[in-house]
Amino acid sequence: MPLSSSFPLFVFFVLQSIFAFGAEDSFYIRINQIGYLPNETKIALVFSNDKVKENFLLVSETDGRTIASFPLKRTKTKGWGTFEYYYEIDFTTVTTEGVFYLKGEKTDHRSQEFKISENAYKHKTEQLLGFMRQQRCGYNPFFDVVCHQGDGRSFYGPMPDSTFVEASGGWHDAGDQLKYLMTGSYATAHMLKAYELYPDVFEDGSNALGQPGPNGIADVLDEAKWGLDWILKLHASPNQLIHQVGDDRDHRVGFKLPDKDNADYGWGPNSYRTAYFANGRPQGLNKYMSEATGVSNLAGRSAAAMAIASRIWKARLKDSIFAETCLKAARSLYKMGKDNEGFQQGNSFGAPYRYSEKTWADDMEWGAAELFKETGDKAYLEDAKSYALKANTDTWMPYDSVPHYQYYPFVNLGHFALYEHVDEGFKTKLAGFYKSGIEDNIKRGETNPYRVGVPFIWCSNNLLTSLITQIVLYERMTGDTSYDRFKIAQRDWLLGRNPWGTSMFTKMPENGEYPLDVHTATWAITRKEVPGGLVDGPVYATIYNSLRGLKLDHPDEFEAFQNDFVVYHDDIGDYSTNEPTMDGTAGSILLFAYWANLGN
Repeated sequence: MPLSSSFPLFVFFVLQSIFAFGAEDSFYIRINQIGYLPNETKIALVFSNDKVKENFLLVSETDGRTIASFPLKRTKTKGWGTFEYYYEIDFTTVTTEGVFYLKGEKTDHRSQEFKISENAYKHKTEQLLGFMRQQRCGYNPFFDVVCHQGDGRSFYGPMPDSTFVEASGGWHDAGDQLKYLMTGSYATAHMLKAYELYPDVFEDGSNALGQPGPNGIADVLDEAKWGLDWILKLHASPNQLIHQVGDDRDHRVGFKLPDKDNADYGWGPNSYRTAYFANGRPQGLNKYMSEATGVSNLAGRSAAAMAIASRIWKARLKDSIFAETCLKAARSLYKMGKDNEGFQQGNSFGAPYRYSEKTWADDMEWGAAELFKETGDKAYLEDAKSYALKANTDTWMPYDSVPHYQYYPFVNLGHFALYEHVDEGFKTKLAGFYKSGIEDNIKRGETNPYRVGVPFIWCSNNLLTSLITQIVLYERMTGDTSYDRFKIAQRDWLLGRNPWGTSMFTKMPENGEYPLDVHTATWAITRKEVPGGLVDGPVYATIYNSLRGLKLDHPDEFEAFQNDFVVYHDDIGDYSTNEPTMDGTAGSILLFAYWANLGN
């Protein structure tokens, strides 16, 4: 439902709640609002506190024609104590293309609209890239402003503290305006890998600055280059690597536009910000100290990004100069990681929350595998195999709860990058590592009617996109499609087949239920919606109830669907579930490219 600038916000939320769910609904239908490819599994969910005793019709939105009728199949799993009865509607047999909805044969209660079409996932990657452009630091094309030119003043570097270093560029991390190499390196490498796997699905509608108008380069590469250029600045010499710009002092001043950042790091508001160098040791300028043992996590995946970029710019864009720049940086970054094995975490200043990554072998495996593919140097191959065995299945997947970002990135792309270069025995090991994690999530998914398999820690949606990506890569590696139904269930959760009936991507689909009142300065100050941003997603109620400074600004439109196990709020006050993240959005691009490519 669009929001007029003169429309009272509280009235809007009341009407939105009624519009989305109905005032006296006895049962609820949950579907993937984006839609389905004609030949894939299609399963909707119905839940109620009373038994539902009717068939459901698939109806054409265009002419009201009934396409088919389907019985309900009651599920054996419970829905976290909120509703008593859960049913599935399996309409996989329908391959007719069009726009449809499901409705009860007797009650006429209907679902949201959805597509069945080969084109259901076309152009969706471009919406995600639009959100990425809105997160740009330096020149921001969404606001048409230049911001944070004072980034930054050095700490923990090889030069005296507070020395000016060039760290402008990159992306703002989420609703705040911090910048992390931890997330920026993954976002860059993920976009490059998505393009390398599915080059034909990406479009060219913007120039390198993110302004409207084609420039002969796919927009995903323009966006990735924004990250590559920033990483090159952060790695200005072989012994230097900046890993974070700013800290949680950003949060003290509330929402602000990027060119009017009134956070004060000691040099006055809207001025210089701290630039933290990775030195492999604990850091912290105030009460809270990070943990650190090395720099391999940051250096390894930055090296992977640079090595992939070298291939693409040389082979696809015929730019040998930039390709060589990237390859030189990849070698240098990888050496830095190998010489300083271990992890560097994010830094906090006045709050206990930080990105607490503790894994690094997966990143070095990825960097080594990509460097071997680019150079043919067998020393990189041997390193990659060694790091692969060290990384193994060291991941979040077996656990019901883990610390925030401890296992990052949430999918080990190194196993996939290495797979094509090893013998059959080693391939079996790599595929087995992926398979083990998938099976862990399947077991967890068997405990709920949605079949969703991830733990609901902070950024659970990032885990979901990573799980989907791992299944996609496993299928490419092995040809085993036995997890396809489970993979689709995870996707459908993200797009509406969840307790709240909402997509987890802003303004996707535009005429559906999606996160509106998101925890961002863009929405708080301008009331402008930015399509394509993946919000953090549902969290355990225990996590939600423990967080500081969290207060809903409006009545909870999803109150009827909350429970003692997991919660989600479309409310600007809930920074734990409704804040879009840059890396979560970038980490979703490959999966949308995958389904768009299937429709080709």
